[in-house]
Amino acid sequence: MNKETIIKSIREIPDFPIPGILFYDVTTMFKDREALKSILDILYETYKDKGITKVVGLESRGFIMAPALAIRLGAGFVPIRKPGKLPAETIELSYDKEYGKDTIQIHKDAISEDDVVLIHDDLLATGGTMAAACQLVRQLNKNKLYVNFIIELKNLHGREKIAQNDIEIESILTFDR
Repeated sequence: MNKETIIKSIREIPDFPIPGILFYDVTTMFKDREALKSILDILYETYKDKGITKVVGLESRGFIMAPALAIRLGAGFVPIRKPGKLPAETIELSYDKEYGKDTIQIHKDAISEDDVVLIHDDLLATGGTMAAACQLVRQLNKNKLYVNFIIELKNLHGREKIAQNDIEIESILTFDR
């Protein structure tokens, strides 16, 4: 399956969650067995030789591909969640995103200093959520950090918010809309 076929499997929903936002619904891609497999294969091929020991998934759509990728890579899975969802001691960070303010948390003991970490989410828009996730992971681990998205909305410049010398950022699909 090629990227054009994957793109066609993504549903576009105008004015969601607020007027003026074009929402890329990847659930239609996930329900397509071939598209789902293709995305996982692309992710695996990108990271199989990087020594990844933990794959971090962002709530909520990052939870779909991150655990599957962790299994393929022989790594562990770590969730970053909204407040009140993780039962043990956490660290948290509040941040601004394109249509409001939010807070995310990670278990304090989820990542060790020796881990090589990949953070995955479905979509890069303005970069607020991923920038916060990178900051949380950096509090626990100073090693090279990898960041991945299925979709990047290039015209929103989210990459600039998270780009640093020691963070490698990859997106499978890039849209200029």
